[in-house]
Amino acid sequence: MIRCLVCSLLLVCTLLTALDVRAEANREKPNVLLIVSDDQGYNDLGVLNEDLITPALDRLAREGTRLTNFYVAWPACTPSRASLLTGRYPQRNGIYDMIRNEAPDYGHRYRPSDYEVTFERVGGMDEREIMIPELLSDEGYRSAIFGKWDLGSLKRYLPTARGFDEFYGFVNTGIDYFTHERYGVPSMYRNTEPTQEDRGTYCTDLFGREALRFVDETIGQQRFFLYLPFNAPHNSSALEPEIRTTVQAPEEYKKMYPPVEQEYRDVASYRYGGAARVVTKEARQRDYRAAVTCMDAAIGKVLDELEQRGELDNTIVIFFSDNGGSGGADNSPLRGHKAQMWEGGIRVPCLVRWPAGGIPAGEVNDAFLTSLELLPSLCIASGTEIPADLVLDGFDWWPTLRGEVDSPRQEMFWKRRELQAARVGQYKWVDEKEKAGGLFDLSKDIGESNDLSESHPKILKMVTGRYKRWLEKMEEAEPRGPFRDF
Repeated sequence: MIRCLVCSLLLVCTLLTALDVRAEANREKPNVLLIVSDDQGYNDLGVLNEDLITPALDRLAREGTRLTNFYVAWPACTPSRASLLTGRYPQRNGIYDMIRNEAPDYGHRYRPSDYEVTFERVGGMDEREIMIPELLSDEGYRSAIFGKWDLGSLKRYLPTARGFDEFYGFVNTGIDYFTHERYGVPSMYRNTEPTQEDRGTYCTDLFGREALRFVDETIGQQRFFLYLPFNAPHNSSALEPEIRTTVQAPEEYKKMYPPVEQEYRDVASYRYGGAARVVTKEARQRDYRAAVTCMDAAIGKVLDELEQRGELDNTIVIFFSDNGGSGGADNSPLRGHKAQMWEGGIRVPCLVRWPAGGIPAGEVNDAFLTSLELLPSLCIASGTEIPADLVLDGFDWWPTLRGEVDSPRQEMFWKRRELQAARVGQYKWVDEKEKAGGLFDLSKDIGESNDLSESHPKILKMVTGRYKRWLEKMEEAEPRGPFRDF
């Protein structure tokens, strides 16, 4: 009896010791806060543009490293977001175009029964794809997403079916910031169920609110992966031209910027059925900037909460835009904008803060890096094993961010329907079909203004040859839906 009691006590002590060791190891792992803005311009940070008010983002730049040569995998939202979560090219993970309907662009309002069977409603990322939160869960991480999902709205495609423990946000490419509708269709979800509980409240405030709640509830209990993908400063997805042609923003943030002389103007447009009242260019820029500042305020509150709880320095904080800016954005000195293959469509602002991981403060790093690096890098930082059969297109970027080695990346490729681009070393090839293109030396011509196609034919052949080989590799890859025929 005594021997059994002693054995039982030893077993309990052993289990408690093991739990303590695991808890201590878990405490040493970093939290992860991944913040993604929507359509934010390359130059739209307060540290770069004195016309922008972004104290929280400026803090990240001051206390972390700002990347100047950072690319996303596609020039618009859906494929870009799929790639950053999977670490795989759009052509490899299957999301190489938008999951959206085009008809509302021309003023069409769907009836609920019609909308339910459209591609925007039934399309989604292939269920075989593995995302960051699913991998981190093996190391005890709790994961949440608050904001824009855009990878499918059926239950089998929603975040809680893809490794996330919590979801509050909208499921498609854009919404009205106050009604939370997409072209008249309610689009906000909590976990797997539609909700209109917060209708009327500005959605940036809601996503910030949920992030603060999650941090408060999770700190001290588990390490976390918090994905905060705002829809700001994307234009509102409303049918009304006077709303749709701008970015909705709270009045208090609009008042932080100089007033404009004229808010609206009348135009003739086939998209709006002839005549329409739209926002002026000056008002759109003010609204855009106000939306950025409101988003920045939400980010600042989360950073402050982490700091007050003693967790900020061992939290990996990463911020970037899902693609190049549009509307009231400033992409200078880059050429082009969202939806294009010029630098202004695919090179975006990026900030990384992680003092505990040796990331320098106040540094500017011009290494060639991309959003494909996120998944492998976060796995390395968290001690998460990457499945041997998972084919990735990125690598561990921490040695490069710490200044220990040059970036291993030498090339990157993009394809959007008939639009194509490739970067190999310092050279970038763009093919925008009837909208022009060419070969450019980015080390000397970041604005892509001097076409070297005729003067450097061998380099052009080399770059386009690498692009063709990439296309072949993507075709050889195991096929994924929803677009691929297999």
